[in-house]
Amino acid sequence: MSATLTQVADAASGKPAASQAEIGRMQLLFQRQRQAYRLQAYPDLADRQASLDRLYMALQAHREALAEAVSADFGGRSPDETLIADIIPTLNGIRHARRHLRGWMRGRRRRPHPFMQPVSARVIYQPLGVVGVMVPWNYPVFLALAPLLAALSAGNRIMLKLSECTPRTGQVIQRLLAHAFAEDEVAVVLGEQPVSQAFAALPFDHLLFTGSTQVGRKIMAAAAENLTPVTLELGGKSPAIVDADAALASTVERILFGKTMNAGQTCIAPDYVLCTEGREQALVDGLRRTAARFYPTLKSNPDYTSIINQRQHQRLCDLLSEARERGATVIAVNPADEDLSGTRKLPLHLVLDAPDDCRLMREEIFGPILPVVTVRDLDAALDYVRARPRPLALYYFGKDRRRQQRVLRETHAGGVCLNDTIFHVAQDNLPFGGVGESGMGHYHGHAGFLTFSKEKPVLSRGRLNSARLVYPPYGGKLQRLIQKIMLRWG
Repeated sequence: MSATLTQVADAASGKPAASQAEIGRMQLLFQRQRQAYRLQAYPDLADRQASLDRLYMALQAHREALAEAVSADFGGRSPDETLIADIIPTLNGIRHARRHLRGWMRGRRRRPHPFMQPVSARVIYQPLGVVGVMVPWNYPVFLALAPLLAALSAGNRIMLKLSECTPRTGQVIQRLLAHAFAEDEVAVVLGEQPVSQAFAALPFDHLLFTGSTQVGRKIMAAAAENLTPVTLELGGKSPAIVDADAALASTVERILFGKTMNAGQTCIAPDYVLCTEGREQALVDGLRRTAARFYPTLKSNPDYTSIINQRQHQRLCDLLSEARERGATVIAVNPADEDLSGTRKLPLHLVLDAPDDCRLMREEIFGPILPVVTVRDLDAALDYVRARPRPLALYYFGKDRRRQQRVLRETHAGGVCLNDTIFHVAQDNLPFGGVGESGMGHYHGHAGFLTFSKEKPVLSRGRLNSARLVYPPYGGKLQRLIQKIMLRWG
């Protein structure tokens, strides 16, 4: 057992018996996958396509069970929402990868420097080995299987650590993958926080984590002990800017869809709105009307998702309470005026005049609460965004193309939508990832293939060796001439 795996075993001492057992199983799975990779270090195109086919068929066969499990874990989530946000994007991603995989795997020729001739140069794409993926609870199917399909496309072995907050979904995913893959190809790890800590400490060839910025720092620190490269998909406060010329009716619909899907428990949901002066009341009125049209009732409405657990529900209620105490105006949009006590459903809350230093304006909300901040103009909106950590997403609503270009040039964000929200995540031809506190690295489509591959540069030289002209002893006239030419500009 390696020193690192010994440390993982030591970390399990004193943990509950179930966690110790799962950590021991996890270590064994890691060793088996590493050995299997040594025996097949480069799966060919046919093997990789077959893996994607097996994943596709297994997901199709289990999609109803997955929707039921997700709903049970949340205490109520629409099967349509799981289909739209978890299952269909994954199936599309598999089809996209399979269609383009031959081209992705093909080596790319590079033009050598003229003074290096005669040589050839190319880049080949090599699997990294054993990849770890840590999955959050908010979209437990898509955020498990989208990284998985990318890592499979690149020819890797994969271990998934699923969230303890979605145990029923985790069990279905474990069954789904066990039907499609041997454990030395794809393995699922379940368990509580001690298991997650031990998982992050394994010496993976790459580790992808999706979750909060706070936990992401801990994951990166654990990976650093092994110099494991990481992709961190985090979150933050993603703004929606509503400019003076935005079409208000469509703007309201699109912001509200992005905010209320999964009851706002989405890393790229609009976290707050920056609205230019003079439009804020019309915006708030439009949000209230549209929310009532989307969800005329809440308590027994299968379309409206519950908050994942009581701890998260209480956290959101505490954010609202503090904002009220600090003088904010809080508007609950509960169209049927239902008593939601005894449930974990939380109505959409619009919050006006919240102080900048209250928790609601400093922490990622991750729920159906939408602060509306009035700004003087676009300049003020851009200043507001730039003064804060770089978000995972930014949404701009306005018709003027020059102002759109200003937003793109003068802000940083993991991804941007112009006159829309959240749908950039479902585009397989676009990389997905954060920047700064919202994450590092990308995946989805070709970006995912590259993330889980080593781009290996290869230079080949034949019998004729022009490099001998610069071998020692140095100082010859021909060497001086070569140096003089190579130091010239242009």
